[in-house]
Amino acid sequence: MVQVTTLPRNETGIRTVIDVLKQQFGERLQTGRAVREQHGHTTTWIENQAPDAVVFPTSTQEVSDLVKVCATHDVPVIPYGTGTSLEGHVNAPAGGISIDLSQMNRVIEVNPGDLDCRVQPGVTREDLNTHLRDQGLFFPIDPGANASLGGMASTRASGTNAVRYGTMKDNVLSLEAVMADGRIIRTGTRARKSSAGYDLTRLLVGSEGTLGVITEITLRLQGIPEAMSAARCSFPSVDEACQAVTSVIQYGVPVARIELLDTTMVKAINGYSKLNLPETPLLLLEFHGTENSVTEQAEIFGALAGEVGGHGFEATTSTEERNRLWKARHDAYWAMLQYRPGAKGVATDACVPISRLAECVTAAQLKADELGLIAPIVGHAGDGNFHVTPLVDMDNPQEVENADIFASWLSELAISVGGTCTGEHGIGQGKQAYLEKELGEATVIMSAIKAALDPANIMNPGKIFPARP
Repeated sequence: MVQVTTLPRNETGIRTVIDVLKQQFGERLQTGRAVREQHGHTTTWIENQAPDAVVFPTSTQEVSDLVKVCATHDVPVIPYGTGTSLEGHVNAPAGGISIDLSQMNRVIEVNPGDLDCRVQPGVTREDLNTHLRDQGLFFPIDPGANASLGGMASTRASGTNAVRYGTMKDNVLSLEAVMADGRIIRTGTRARKSSAGYDLTRLLVGSEGTLGVITEITLRLQGIPEAMSAARCSFPSVDEACQAVTSVIQYGVPVARIELLDTTMVKAINGYSKLNLPETPLLLLEFHGTENSVTEQAEIFGALAGEVGGHGFEATTSTEERNRLWKARHDAYWAMLQYRPGAKGVATDACVPISRLAECVTAAQLKADELGLIAPIVGHAGDGNFHVTPLVDMDNPQEVENADIFASWLSELAISVGGTCTGEHGIGQGKQAYLEKELGEATVIMSAIKAALDPANIMNPGKIFPARP
């Protein structure tokens, strides 16, 4: 289990800040234990470190005013979206104020002709796509959870569509953010490219709230495709399934989604979603384009898959059938929990070069078996990202220790083959031990940027880098 660090608390400053903010926010400042613990980390097995108060601002100016008060008294600020992050991002190791941005949930403007929009950070991806639907547009980044767009930007989220549409770093045009001293900045414009100075947008995307609080996001949009086709194909082993993925990518098929499920994951989904999929490794795919092009893409995939042992290939343009398959994929977490009732799902992820995916997924299966763990695997195979979720009896110390050993081993494995310890979950508190191993001296530069922009270390302290006062 990840052992989180507790930082020194500024008790006098925290009390003063809460008193000042009560005058400004009234009932929009909450100090009840249940609310505070809800805003600490509860998604996985990382210990909950609750903030001292939760504030619900409704505007950028209110966020700025709040941060200025906290900066004056050296009190930590922890941005909070929907709480779906997995590596302790919203914990408060030094106490402080959680800024819940859920009430900043307006779609400010949509520019259909330019395929972009401007939103507040509390808008969720599902809310945005509902708003856009009647304009023939959609936002493609889909991490599974109905996360807030501010949180998705902060963690550089990805998901099932990343193989075609990229990640949040590719789909954020500019940001408005409140910095550690309360200044409000805008990092760019609506232009599709710029050579004007440092790329501050990319710096803040993925910074996990350690440099500033994102208060507005300008996003790229896509036109809803004329047609979509879903396909599935089973394989004798993970190795053959990954060979098929490599073939599809090298052939240049513009696949929108390509997801790998190992045998255990397929069994869990069959039980939870009442499906009857062959209980062997499976690829789920989706193609976007014209009616003719999606049919052609599916046929090409079927032929490529057949060459490496794929069987049971089926493709459909039926919206109902397509939604049924992807609903089952998005319910994978709940399916895993039902597969072993009473267990805790300890999710971890890694991302490796696609040519090493089969090797690493197979090694992960063998390592889990060696440690006696039930650990379903699901992956965004098109970009080499895969998730392993040991199902752990938290009352069994040996299982907990083995799950911790496994998570460490997986991060080391990914780094050793030229990959990353996290493809989309982020560093937070949970993966700090591997950042320097992965990036070396680059972490010194990161720390210097953090110190320059947040010298008092009040912006989400204890995340990404080892905790410091």
